[in-house]
Amino acid sequence: MLTKDELPICPVATTVQIIGSKWKLLILRNLMQRPWRFNELKKDLAGISQKVLTDSLRSMEADGIIDRTVYAEVPPRVEYALSEIGETLRPVIDAMAEWGGKYKDLLK
Repeated sequence: MLTKDELPICPVATTVQIIGSKWKLLILRNLMQRPWRFNELKKDLAGISQKVLTDSLRSMEADGIIDRTVYAEVPPRVEYALSEIGETLRPVIDAMAEWGGKYKDLLK
């Protein structure tokens, strides 16, 4: 996780740095519903490569916005869920969904 000194001064730039990629936003959208397993995410996010999904999940875990839980089973089961900090992104994603819906309505 980055320190405050390593983050941009601008709060918008900080947000973009943490969640600004297309895939991270779509991963967060899914994780707002429930915990997901890696292969479920890969199947649901059409077009994402395994590398990009892996890198995005690792980055979001390092930033503290998702939790990775490994269950001691055979074969091992791993689930990804929003962390306590990640839950604070819920209003941001909800606002984006609302704006996107309104934008689409304006284009009709």
